[in-house]
Amino acid sequence: MDGSGTSDGGDGGWSLRPMDAEQLRECGHRMVDFIADYYKSIESFPVLSQVQPGYLKELLPDSAPNRPDTLDALFDDIREKIIPGVTHWQSPSYFAYYPSNSSTAGFLGEMLSAAFNIVGFSWITSPAATELEVIVLDWFAKMLKLPSQFLSDAPGGGVIQGTASEAVLVVLLAARDRTLKKHGKKSLEKLVVYASDQTHSALQKACQIAGIFPENFRVVKADCSKNYAVAPEAVTEAISIDLSSGLIPFFICAT
Repeated sequence: MDGSGTSDGGDGGWSLRPMDAEQLRECGHRMVDFIADYYKSIESFPVLSQVQPGYLKELLPDSAPNRPDTLDALFDDIREKIIPGVTHWQSPSYFAYYPSNSSTAGFLGEMLSAAFNIVGFSWITSPAATELEVIVLDWFAKMLKLPSQFLSDAPGGGVIQGTASEAVLVVLLAARDRTLKKHGKKSLEKLVVYASDQTHSALQKACQIAGIFPENFRVVKADCSKNYAVAPEAVTEAISIDLSSGLIPFFICAT
């Protein structure tokens, strides 16, 4: 393999030998240069991609290549075929969905994380990963001035999830299971969820996965005059009605 990313088996064939340290260093530097140039010029791109659906199929082959390509060729493909189809979330002119949620320091950290390639499903698979997660999330809870029960040395403690939607699902499942332990598994049809009319659709999807009956999903109107907060009295009224009907309120998502 040379610094361009190709690999020669020596007899005219091709092999997939991994890069050695120096080849990794060279290619890594070039990749960082490419990313730095992208960030430097990001304001020159239209924030919203201008391509039409299905554009990429016309630009790529029908099957995967049999031989590895050079790094130069890959960069050319990214410039000519991928970047035109990118909506530039990190552009300073991007205001849709979530705000820009990355940084140069962040992707450098991602490089390090990818290098270790840890699957931290238990303490023994990588003690540092598990303990660092606990410590950093305690820091975060303190920054948010959350009550002490949210810290790891109390009944609480945090876990990093892959996405916000995944976090919503995990929280909902935890609340559902705790409630079913108290009221019995046959109580599932009585469980009620409350949400603002501004709440992301991820909660409704989570309810479907968790088996919450669709008719037990309550939408409480937010007050636009109060920064779209949900009025406590509206929630109280909705809960009171459900309690009087023999239902079991168990989860509320305010935003």
